Amino acid sequence: MKVRVLSVFVLALTGVSQLALADTLTTKFGFVNSDRIMRESAPAVRALQRIEKDFSKRDQELQRLAKDLDALQKELENENLKLGDSERQRKERSFSELNRDFQRRQREFREDLNQRRNEDMASIIEKTNQVIKQIAEGEKYDVVLQDAVYVNPRVDITDKVLKALGDGK
Repeated sequence: MKVRVLSVFVLALTGVSQLALADTLTTKFGFVNSDRIMRESAPAVRALQRIEKDFSKRDQELQRLAKDLDALQKELENENLKLGDSERQRKERSFSELNRDFQRRQREFREDLNQRRNEDMASIIEKTNQVIKQIAEGEKYDVVLQDAVYVNPRVDITDKVLKALGDGK
């Protein structure tokens, strides 16, 4: 009797393990290329355009300031021997102040730009993850990966995600 119960138990375990193995063999995988999403998706393109528009005026001001600095430096180099000590010191001081102001503005510009990019990128990533989850649930994917060394094109769902992000506006 014990042998029979044990045999039935072993058979049941074998059946369960085969079902579990069969279930893992039919796992549906998907892949999303995150870099492509950040380059090509409609929200990413719109965010980049907004950033360029919002920061273009400051960028132009920095470029103008850089040209002024360059011109003042050339003037100092060309007229260095012709200028008196007090005039040379005044121009050098003016150049140093302008240079400090330029570097400060440039640093602030980079910090503001990076902060804005990071905020926009976080928003895009959040929206993208929601879309990926909707696609995965709708098409019954078991696993969706975003980073891989190699991906077979048949499991790449990046185009679906791009389309969904574009349609979502």
